[in-house]
Amino acid sequence: MADFPTRPDEVDAAWIEAQLDKSGVLGAARIVSFEWEAIGTGQVGDTARFTMRYSGDAGQAPRTLAAKFPSGDATSRQTAAAFSLYRKEVLFYQQAANHIAMRVPRTYAAMLDDNLCDFVLLFEDLGPCTAGNQLAGCTLAQAEAAMRQAAALHAPTFESSLLDAEWLRPDPQANATLRALYLHAQSIFRERYVNDLPAELMAICEGLNDNLDLWFDRVHRRRSLLHGDFRLDNMLFDIRGGTEPIALVDWQTCAVGCSLTDIGYFLGCGIGSALRRPNEVALLDLYCAEMTRRGVTLTRDDIWDDYRIAALHGVSTAVFSAAFVVRTDRGDANFLSMARGSCELALEHDSLGALKRRMEHA
Repeated sequence: MADFPTRPDEVDAAWIEAQLDKSGVLGAARIVSFEWEAIGTGQVGDTARFTMRYSGDAGQAPRTLAAKFPSGDATSRQTAAAFSLYRKEVLFYQQAANHIAMRVPRTYAAMLDDNLCDFVLLFEDLGPCTAGNQLAGCTLAQAEAAMRQAAALHAPTFESSLLDAEWLRPDPQANATLRALYLHAQSIFRERYVNDLPAELMAICEGLNDNLDLWFDRVHRRRSLLHGDFRLDNMLFDIRGGTEPIALVDWQTCAVGCSLTDIGYFLGCGIGSALRRPNEVALLDLYCAEMTRRGVTLTRDDIWDDYRIAALHGVSTAVFSAAFVVRTDRGDANFLSMARGSCELALEHDSLGALKRRMEHA
C-alpha cells in the first residue's frame, strides 16, 4: 500500500503542508481548512483542485493546487500500469521538466509506488485559464502558441543526454504487448465506429493495421523528447488569468523519437482539418523558424516526409486508446475526432506511402 494519498479524499492538511514545506513555499503558514473539486477530462488519470485557507503569514503559500491521481477505473489503471504511463509522468516531473523550455506546472510532489500503479502529483494550479478542448477546436493563435511550445520542448532536448535515461528507453515487453494487441484493437475500433467514420478514412486505419511491422519498426530521425499526446485536451491557454499564453500537462506518454511525431499528431488529430488545411504551411514554417531560433536548423523540406508519416501516430493512438481505456460518450467523440483528423491528413498526404518508401530505404 502506498505511503501517500492516491485519491483526493485521502489527502489531508498535514500532507499538503509537508510538500509545500519541502518546496520552500510554506513559511510560517498553516492550513486551517481546505476543500477539493474534480477537474479535467483525463481518460487514465483523475485530477482535482485543492483550495486552502491559511493562518499565519501565507505570502508565498499557494491558495490553490492541482493534484493528479490514478484513474478510478480499473481498466484504465491496468492499461496505465502495463505501459508504465504513471511511471513516465512522475519521472518526467522528477528528472526532465527542468531541462526543457516548454511551460509546464511547477511540481511540489511527484511520488510513485513500487507497484507502478499508485502515484500522486501535486503541482501549481495554473488557473484561471482556458482548458483546451479536443471537440471544440482552437483558434489559429492558440495553434501557433502550441507550435512554439513544441519547439521549446524539442530543441532543448535534441540529441541530448536526457534521451538515454533508463525510463525513456523502449520497453521491449511493452512494445511486444502493444504490437500483439493492436490487431484486436483495430477489430474493436472497426466494429464500434464503422458507421461513424467515412469508408475512405476507415481504410487508412485498415491500411495501418496491414502494415504494422513497418509502423512499429520505423526508424526515428532527429531524436528529441516527445510529449506523445500533443493535442488540445492536454493544453491550458491564457494561464494565470491570461498573463501567459499556454502550458502543457499530462506527460504519461512522453517518449524519445522524431520531433515531427508531436507535430503531425497535433495538426492531424489535434486541431481538425478545417483549421489545418488553410494554415498548414504557415504553421509548419513557424515550427521550423522556432526550432532554428533555438539552435536546431530546420526547413519545411527537411521535415515534410517525417511530418506526413507522423500523422499516423494519431491514427494508431485513436485506435488503441478506444479499445483499452474506459468507454464514455466523450471518449467516443474524442477518439472519432482524433481518427477523423489524422486520417484526413494521412489521406491527403499519402502517409502510408511515405512510410513504405521510408522503410524500403531504411
